[in-house]
Amino acid sequence: MSERLPEVADLAIELRDLGLATHPWELHGAFAGWLAGGGRVNTRWLSDVLADPALADVAAGSAIEALGKATEAQMQDATLGFELLLPEDDASLEVRSGALFDWCRHFLGAFGLAAGAQPKLSPDGEEALEDLAQLATATAEPDGDEEDEAAFTEIEEFVRVAALLLHGDCAMAAQHRNRLH
Repeated sequence: MSERLPEVADLAIELRDLGLATHPWELHGAFAGWLAGGGRVNTRWLSDVLADPALADVAAGSAIEALGKATEAQMQDATLGFELLLPEDDASLEVRSGALFDWCRHFLGAFGLAAGAQPKLSPDGEEALEDLAQLATATAEPDGDEEDEAAFTEIEEFVRVAALLLHGDCAMAAQHRNRLH
């Protein structure tokens, strides 16, 4: 398994201290989308991903830096060890599903920034992108039962695999093309 993601609470504190009205799962979704679309990783990734050039460089040793390193490592992990950063399992289904839909919205925004308007996608990648767009428009329901929990687990797994598929289509394919030249 690749590097571990930082704790949601640690990220929340750093984001608040920076004056950012972004939840940790939104930032993770955005950074994963940025990477999947072929975005570059450097000390300016936070400002690139959030499209705010006024943001400072990512601080060494910060939870935000740990998020970047772990996400990049997980997305490149040959064992498909990529994880979504979401609220803890003891949070309500409404909170977790709302966070998942937020994750998808931010993934799509940053993916578009990095990949551009016409990314080269496989047919499966195109379908995955369309499905993520559908999830990004969803809203969380206040009530849920065991069936809804099972559905959430399946959707979470789909999102995880879709992000990896898009990363393979855009970022990894571009890296392979560059090595051939």
